[in-house]
Amino acid sequence: MAEPAKKVAQQTEDRLENLAETVREKFDKVTEGTYRDRIIGGRFAEDGDHAGERGRAETERKQD
Repeated sequence: MAEPAKKVAQQTEDRLENLAETVREKFDKVTEGTYRDRIIGGRFAEDGDHAGERGRAETERKQD
């Protein structure tokens, strides 16, 4: 390959690497706050757990 062609090829490779890194960063940013992640992280656990326990406790009292 001629020297100018090597230089163009290297610049193209560098740009593609930078683009890939940018895409990875943006993908991570977009997916970090998903609903699934919040559930796994326990963000909604407090409301769901207590409501379910209250419902069970009320059912048990009615049976007594």
